[in-house]
Amino acid sequence: MLRIATGVIGLALLASCATTPQVSPAARTDLAPAGKLRVGINYGNVLFATLNPATGEASGIAVDLARELGRRMGVPVELIGYKSGGQLTTGLKSGAWDVAFLAYEQTREAEINFAAAFAEVDSTYLVPAGSKLRTIADVDREGVRIATSAKGGNDLFLTRTLKRAQLVRAATPEAALKLFVADRLDAYAGLRPRLVSEAGKLPGSRVLEDRYTVVRYSAATPRGREAGARYLREFVEDAIASGFVARSVEKNGVRGLTIPQAASVQIGGGSGM
Repeated sequence: MLRIATGVIGLALLASCATTPQVSPAARTDLAPAGKLRVGINYGNVLFATLNPATGEASGIAVDLARELGRRMGVPVELIGYKSGGQLTTGLKSGAWDVAFLAYEQTREAEINFAAAFAEVDSTYLVPAGSKLRTIADVDREGVRIATSAKGGNDLFLTRTLKRAQLVRAATPEAALKLFVADRLDAYAGLRPRLVSEAGKLPGSRVLEDRYTVVRYSAATPRGREAGARYLREFVEDAIASGFVARSVEKNGVRGLTIPQAASVQIGGGSGM
């Protein structure tokens, strides 16, 4: 687990139009019980967060949202970093974070209270050169082996929905990609923008045109913190309506995701990394 302490950082460009809704004492206790906002961040999902190995500086949409949440609440932010969505979810069991920005997956709802979705991304497959797999339906067949990051949203979703294909799990998305290449697996499950990027590095490989699910990314807090969960819902809805999320997407140069409309951002039926 990677830990990075940050102060309350004012992102002038992003926060220029943001409002500051009132934070109730109960919500502050739920989200920052120790007087600081401990936010779980998945650095394995480079669409939403990255960590500079040379400087230790974190950046990305999830990082911008974490810092903006801390600014609005008037508390310092501590980023709790993980290498995969599965590891981030496991961190909840040890009480390592109080808020997280991660993909919605219905099997996570038993432990996590999700706010509305602030971004949506297609999940599909990368297949190697010469593959006869052309559609999502082609992949779910006997003998087909699919690389995936263990206990991440893609793993959870495909575990529930695949009937015949076999999942081959690795600890992180990077390790799953290496396994896909080294063991000559039939497919690699992931987010379309990242798969498109990786396909450019693997001659002859390609990304399937259809998708097996739409990933919905959200803010979340552990179950039982109802006041905090209500405030997170208000925060996400306002971050979308005020243009904060759109400005962060542009600032970080992210392509291939959709920002839901504020009136239709309710979570449900998605999956993710």
